[in-house]
Amino acid sequence: MSNVKSGGAFGFLRKDHIVAKPGFNRWLVPPASIAIHLCIGSVYAWSVFNPALTKQLGVVAPAADDWSLASVVWIFSVAIVFLGLSAAFAGRWLEEVGPRMVGVVAAICWGGGFVIGSIGIATHQLWLVYLGYGVIGGCGLGLGYVSPVSTLIRWFPDRRGMATGLAIMGFGGGAIIATPLKGWLMQTFAKAPEFLGAQETVTLVTEGGRQFAETAAGKVEVVVASAAQAAALPGGGEAGVYAVGTGNTGAAATFLALGIGYFVVMIVAAFLYRVPAPGWKPTGWQPKPAAANGLITSANVDINQALKTPQFWQLWIMLCFNVTAGIGVIGVAKTMMSEIFGTTMPLVVTAAFASTYVLMISVFNMLGRFFWASTSDYIGRKPTYMIFFLLGTLLYLSIPYFASTGSASPSMFYLVGFYIATMVIFTMYGGGFATIPAYIADLFGTMHVGGIHGRILTAWSTAGVLGPLAITSLRDMSVGSAIRDLASRVDPAAFSEKFGAPLDQLDSLVAAKTVTIARLMEIAPAGTIDPTPSLYNTTMYAMAALLVVAFIANMLMRPVKEHHHHDEPKLARVPAE
Repeated sequence: MSNVKSGGAFGFLRKDHIVAKPGFNRWLVPPASIAIHLCIGSVYAWSVFNPALTKQLGVVAPAADDWSLASVVWIFSVAIVFLGLSAAFAGRWLEEVGPRMVGVVAAICWGGGFVIGSIGIATHQLWLVYLGYGVIGGCGLGLGYVSPVSTLIRWFPDRRGMATGLAIMGFGGGAIIATPLKGWLMQTFAKAPEFLGAQETVTLVTEGGRQFAETAAGKVEVVVASAAQAAALPGGGEAGVYAVGTGNTGAAATFLALGIGYFVVMIVAAFLYRVPAPGWKPTGWQPKPAAANGLITSANVDINQALKTPQFWQLWIMLCFNVTAGIGVIGVAKTMMSEIFGTTMPLVVTAAFASTYVLMISVFNMLGRFFWASTSDYIGRKPTYMIFFLLGTLLYLSIPYFASTGSASPSMFYLVGFYIATMVIFTMYGGGFATIPAYIADLFGTMHVGGIHGRILTAWSTAGVLGPLAITSLRDMSVGSAIRDLASRVDPAAFSEKFGAPLDQLDSLVAAKTVTIARLMEIAPAGTIDPTPSLYNTTMYAMAALLVVAFIANMLMRPVKEHHHHDEPKLARVPAE
């Protein structure tokens, strides 16, 4: 046991070996924190993988055995769940061993998770992607996320909001680097599938909802690609029939390359961590006396005692609902932009435009983390969150208006309005993450801020399930309803000719991804309104309702009562069990 206490072979990683010497420049610590958060923040660019993973076999278009969007989105959700769980369980461990050891373990988990995920993609074993990226990688996310927070708050007691905003800004900005990097890597490693010819030149048969081509070698499962889908292939392609399983999206090799790269960067950054000596404070700085009715305390609350306060659960609700409202949108951001405006403004909202939209989400997410956290140092944490929830509610309610009206009357005005509304939402989404550690330190003191922060991050885990579940479930309901409505409008003969099967086989054709809203619109009667832009309206109303609840929780925030404060003499009198 004593060997474990001293650290054993890994003692050099523990915090007592990384105490900064007198005169150390505290501004050398934030770059290490930002580097780790930039690596793990690439999780926000997960939606860039969605198109590739949902057509891993078909490549140019989804094949019957390809993974559905809902199953792929849940990988992101699992990663966020394990982020929160690992952060909660590692909080006290972090306080004991320090940020360097936690950072090293985070590098192993995050990098290794990508490597295991690449094997899952290459072998088309979805459970391996869940295990690698979702579970192991998710643990790396949680450990990497909390490792710098308490350290930076101790280095910057005079600027708590700015300090945590600096580190967590990197997490929000990770997708700025990851989005183009992932896209470039997948393009580099991708291979176009075998082209069998234009649709009218190939004999197609439909069996069990799947489409096959009659060739000299026998029946071959195929997908039928539109001109737009074919154009997205490496080097471009022609509309027509492509053989399933003959190409490569490049996703597996991209996972492997990213895993190795992230591991190297995170290991180097972890070894740059330093902690301040006991009793250290910035030159000339004196803590302000706590106001009698203010939310900033000079006392400390033990990590376990914090769970017994209403303030902990108010913060938990605020973070959970703020994240739920944003995280579901982030997970399907590229798909959402394409579905809402791609059908009505195809010349503007191209695949490249949608990818740039994902990138800009990351930019505003990152800027919001630093801006709002720094602003909270001046106006206070509680007023900052009041702004988040009040303005956020109004903006979420505006999105269905821009989507529905823009569909009926396509105009740049509605696209710009949608774009601005979502970007402001994401500044506050990121700002909520960056400001919560400072809010915790204000209410509970700095002694156990890392551990308390880790436990509050279980709200992120919960939101990682609620957000995608809400947006995918409500979207799937809307898609099913829209397909049934469109199918009831089309001519049965035209349907049979288009899909090679009668209308009464609609369910199996939908399950095999042969029938989609886009393909039904090709044979729908003239004047039929495309329902795609309205698929997310119900979700936005639900997200707005969550922010109203969070607003109430923040409005009721009060100082932690004195009987919860950490009292050393009183603790010393408690008999040992």
